[in-house]
This record gives sequence, structure tokens and C-alpha cells, in this order.
Amino acid sequence: MSAESAFRVTGLDHVYLAVRDFERSVAFYDRVMRLLGFKKGTFPIGGEPHAHYFIPETQITIRPARTDAPHDSYRAGLHHLCLRVDDRRAVDEIARGLEAIGVQASEPRLYPEYASDYYATFFEDPDALRFEVVALRRGPVLLRDHWHELDDFEDPLRKKGLA
Repeated sequence: MSAESAFRVTGLDHVYLAVRDFERSVAFYDRVMRLLGFKKGTFPIGGEPHAHYFIPETQITIRPARTDAPHDSYRAGLHHLCLRVDDRRAVDEIARGLEAIGVQASEPRLYPEYASDYYATFFEDPDALRFEVVALRRGPVLLRDHWHELDDFEDPLRKKGLA
């Protein structure tokens, strides 16, 4: 399909995460997702309990895992899940909020190895699944603002002289 397709992917709709101890994870995710402004649904699927956390744009669901193998972010599969907020102040506020509810978070800071304006904090769920909260940065804004000008599939911002 070309950039002129009749359809357009508009975002990430949902992510399902399998957890080893559902009740322990629900207690963790309830605290974290409430802090982050998510709402919660509790309907089961296929007779198994699920907890569905959602904001208008995205849903994160947890469900019981079928094995007890610990998560390893460097094995094939999900490495980490990153949530974007409007600015650095929000990253700072979330890091403080996480600490206040007993969730250890990294000190928010710049990560210039990713981008000159990459400001984030990191934390883990009870199964060691890593989460990140990052402030909106220049790259995604450029992509959003210049999307219809970007013809190349690979490195489009660089090829347009915008990055």
C-alpha cells in the first residue's frame, strides 16, 4: 500500500499483557492506572478474568498468564511499553505520584542517547514488565505536522531535511 491508501492507522488501540498473579497485578495496575487517568472495565473473556484499563485513545488489558515463566524484556516479545504525556512537568508529577503509591520509578531525566529532548521516567509492574512515561518531543510533533509531506518510507524526516 502506498501513502495514498484509502485507510490510515490512527494509533495503537489496545495492548494485552499476561500476568503471573492476576490478583497481585490488579492491585498494582489499579493504583497505577488510576494515577495515570485511566478508567477500568472488569468483564471476563472466554471465562477468564480480565482487567481493562482505558483512556479515550488506548486500552491496556491484563489477563492471567498460561505459564509461570518470568518476563524477560530481552527475550523475543515485548521489551517495554511507553506512554506519552504532554510535557516534562507531567513526567515529574507522575514519577512523584508513583513513588507516593509505593511504585519505584526512576528519577525523571533527559536521555540524549535517544533524542536531545527525550525526558522520561521508568518503572516495572510485579512481573518486571517495564513501563516508560515520556514527554512529548520534537520528533513526533514533526511527524504529526508534516505527515502528508513525507513520501519516503525509511527515514522520512531526515530525507526531508527536518531531522
